[in-house]
Amino acid sequence: MDQHAWTRVVEAATRAPSIHNTQPWSFVADGDRLTVRTDPSRALRTLDPSGRQRVVSCGVAVEFAVVALTAAGSATEVELLPDPADPDLLATVTVTGPWEPDEEDRVLDEAIDARHTERAPFLPQAVPADLVERLQAVAGAFRVWLEPVTTEDEEVATVFLISRAEEIERGEPEYLAELERWMRTDPGAVDGIPVAAVPGEDPATRPSNWLVRDFVVGSRPAGGAPRGPDPDAPPEVERPAVVVMGTDADDRAAWLTAGRALGRVLLEATAAGLAASPLTQALDWPATRSQLRSRLSLIGHPQMLLRLGYPAGDRTPSTNRRPVTEVLTFGRTPSA
Repeated sequence: MDQHAWTRVVEAATRAPSIHNTQPWSFVADGDRLTVRTDPSRALRTLDPSGRQRVVSCGVAVEFAVVALTAAGSATEVELLPDPADPDLLATVTVTGPWEPDEEDRVLDEAIDARHTERAPFLPQAVPADLVERLQAVAGAFRVWLEPVTTEDEEVATVFLISRAEEIERGEPEYLAELERWMRTDPGAVDGIPVAAVPGEDPATRPSNWLVRDFVVGSRPAGGAPRGPDPDAPPEVERPAVVVMGTDADDRAAWLTAGRALGRVLLEATAAGLAASPLTQALDWPATRSQLRSRLSLIGHPQMLLRLGYPAGDRTPSTNRRPVTEVLTFGRTPSA
């Protein structure tokens, strides 16, 4: 693999979503091997003290790199946590030979650029059950389970825990300060959450049970915003599919694997016309994460709570990415 080819792969890898768009990764291309590291300097010490969500984010980037390599005609082998003495070294992706990409490989590769986190309301159109089942199979290939929140009791419990976690976060000055540090008013900013990508209305006023994270809670007027121009008119209610993804273990290997499965699920969903956004507030705090596991009778550890639906015409703008030159370095002279 030459430098140009690796640059294209890393461009795809960096399209991965990450917690607060921190993009907490770095890459080294060395011959036919790509090394993926996490960057602790981009950690969220308050929101993610264990680094779990940071490692999940890097796992998505690993999978996007694999998808890009496969579509470009390279077979790959992934090794997770190859050096126990170096915990920031998360994975190596090695090109093992040629690969004949099929139509599915190409569709998933195209979905990398098409995918972005959708915080705006979805259309009031239910996600077909067979599509959710397909996403379950995609995650299951990584030994990651994906369970839809379907019953009324499950929905009530999950909605309550998301709202409770959001309430906890709104009362944490350190959380609010950290959130503010990663908000971006400059449309040319290459990381963080651009203000333009955050819905203008208070998420609590939406005609939806599912509360997306309020990124501007620290600057929102007390009392929130009105529900709409005509509060007496019944609004259309979005009908997202909400799914929990999780693993049997809860260590760095499990977090990385969950990230890889999440990356593949997001691309499959995008290819099927869906958009997604995380509902991770309930997973930010150990207490609400543990309660979610108990209330939903989950066997294992929840790693992602995801909202899926059909995007409306007025979509959330995509977020920028750091230049590849900032995150990719080369080892010895790559083979031609």
